[in-house]
Amino acid sequence: MKKLRPFLSLVLVLVTTLLVSCSTPNKAKVPTVYTPEKIEQLQLYRAPIAQAREKMSILEEFINQENWVDTRTFIHGPLGELRQAMGSASTRLLQKDQKPSKAIAKELFSHFERIDAAAKDKNYSVAKAQFLEAAKDFDAYLDLIPSNS
Repeated sequence: MKKLRPFLSLVLVLVTTLLVSCSTPNKAKVPTVYTPEKIEQLQLYRAPIAQAREKMSILEEFINQENWVDTRTFIHGPLGELRQAMGSASTRLLQKDQKPSKAIAKELFSHFERIDAAAKDKNYSVAKAQFLEAAKDFDAYLDLIPSNS
């Protein structure tokens, strides 16, 4: 019996290896729709982004007044944490929505950078045009995040 144990162990290892190598793994299904739980979770990430969108009127006011110091301060201050919030929200969207949301966020921050540069150069027309584009991108981004209603 003692001589048979190593042989049985070897046979069990070979059988187990054969069974594991011949089996097919179950592929995880990628969700294609938002569940109510997922929508509720996304609302936690949507809230600070929506609040930042509401504050865009303050930025517009600074640009219209040609208040360049406050324009630049506002972009780096109250809108400074927006990149992190949008990044967190984007990673929690459905896979099909992640790429467009990241592209829109990248474009939005390009507009903010151009507004900042225009404010530095005291260029009203560029700052205003970039603000309008930023507002469109902001709205497009928020449209990608489903709401409870």
